[in-house]
Amino acid sequence: MTYAYLALALGLAYLLGSIPTALWVGRRFYGIDVREHGSGNAGATNTFRVLGKKPGSFVLLVDALKGFVAAYFLPMWLVNVGAIPAEHEVFYRLACGVLAVVGHIYPVFAQFRGGKGVATILGMMLGVAPATVGVCLLVFLAVLLTTRYVSLSSMTAGVAFALLQLTPWFAPPQPFLIYVGFILAALLIYTHRANIGRLRSGTESRVPLPWAK
Repeated sequence: MTYAYLALALGLAYLLGSIPTALWVGRRFYGIDVREHGSGNAGATNTFRVLGKKPGSFVLLVDALKGFVAAYFLPMWLVNVGAIPAEHEVFYRLACGVLAVVGHIYPVFAQFRGGKGVATILGMMLGVAPATVGVCLLVFLAVLLTTRYVSLSSMTAGVAFALLQLTPWFAPPQPFLIYVGFILAALLIYTHRANIGRLRSGTESRVPLPWAK
């Protein structure tokens, strides 16, 4: 029975991440497949770019919730049903969170063509290391307000998360989380490799700010 609970939780984490929020919102309310416009990704950033602020904000919230619910509530349920001991919960928070991110990037409900996982990683890490994520959000906003590049802001925040865990103030209780932080930072950079090319060539899109021309 324990293995059945584990398989169910891990499967649900992937399926939860696979919910293609941007794709469904675009098709249901606008008749648009966001993957055919803008950057071609089914994520919050491209939804902001193609559909506007309200749908973009909704997609951002739901995609972050996918990661948070998978990383926080599914492992808690496993502890409550006695499938895993409480001291192992953090391992399953990471496992479920990572599967949600994989589901977002390669969603079974959308021909395995999803987004880049930024919002889902954010939600996942909120369930694992909320204080560190709070600082990374400030880093994200600082870079975004300075450059107006969402891609650069996301990658910088991801690298900041990994580096912050090396400091005594944000050192995780489980040292292996440091390696996880660097793996997630590498994943963000990998999924943004096309953006890196556009940043280098000067063709990356900037998000509009009210005071920016």
